[in-house]
Amino acid sequence: MGRFGEAVVTKKASRKKEEDGLRRAIAQFRLDGDELSPVIDAAAFGSGGYPHKQKLNSKTYKRDLLALQIELLKALNWVREQGERVVVVFEGRDTAGKGGAIYRFTQHLSPRDARIVALPKPTPTEQGQWYFQRYAAEMPTKGEIVIFDRSWYNRAGVEPVMGFCTADQTDQFLHEAPQFEAMLVRDGIRLFKLFLTIGQAMQLKRLYARHTDPLKQWKLSPIDHQAVGKWDAYSNAYDRMLAATDTVDTPWTIVKANDKYRTRLATIRGVLAGLPYPEKDEGLVGDQDHKIVLTAERFLAKGGEI
Repeated sequence: MGRFGEAVVTKKASRKKEEDGLRRAIAQFRLDGDELSPVIDAAAFGSGGYPHKQKLNSKTYKRDLLALQIELLKALNWVREQGERVVVVFEGRDTAGKGGAIYRFTQHLSPRDARIVALPKPTPTEQGQWYFQRYAAEMPTKGEIVIFDRSWYNRAGVEPVMGFCTADQTDQFLHEAPQFEAMLVRDGIRLFKLFLTIGQAMQLKRLYARHTDPLKQWKLSPIDHQAVGKWDAYSNAYDRMLAATDTVDTPWTIVKANDKYRTRLATIRGVLAGLPYPEKDEGLVGDQDHKIVLTAERFLAKGGEI
């Protein structure tokens, strides 16, 4: 074996050692541990196959965010004047940054015309209703944008993984969700579905940050604690969900979300690109980062939620 072959073997052995070390660190992770494993910390940003090596610099982020928020105001004016109805669904892994992205999306929009819906667990009365009923009641009127911070897709993710619904109920949901969404679109609603995904090491790092920061502890729930050991179960559930509910008329947009700055810009661009409002800055809106923004088909072809 020549020097090149030896170098390749050494590199592979080193990579395997790193991967084994990360797996051990993840298996030993405790949310209430004394400190975050340096192995997890070091691997977090690149976990899940994240394509960028460094975070987006804050100067670029702030410049583009401001410009995109101005575009959002132009889009909202068009929605209001034309009587359009827009629904944006934010789904994804725990700690993937849905709340932060939604905040930047709505930060400068009038709350009279752009409304966030974050429904609690269903009441006994709602449990006895058609599953989609309480979500249908939140659909926008003319001239309004509604943003769902989690949505009817609870039935395809957290509910089956945590045992809050039966397998038959999930099967029925996956069959009916595309039909429900097709009705919304046929009625004139513009529907955007965004799924934010992160690597496992990044999720653990963010969960640990929430646990140790008094200002972030409110974000943690008992389900978050239980979810630490259910990564594979969630992966399988999300892959199945995306495969079953990605359609021509109601496609998913997948955003790899290890970098919060890039995520926020990508989600805003993803919605603005699909709205035909006048005087759109096509260069700004169309400058999407396709390294982290994928169709469901492309995402699943790459291995999905791994």
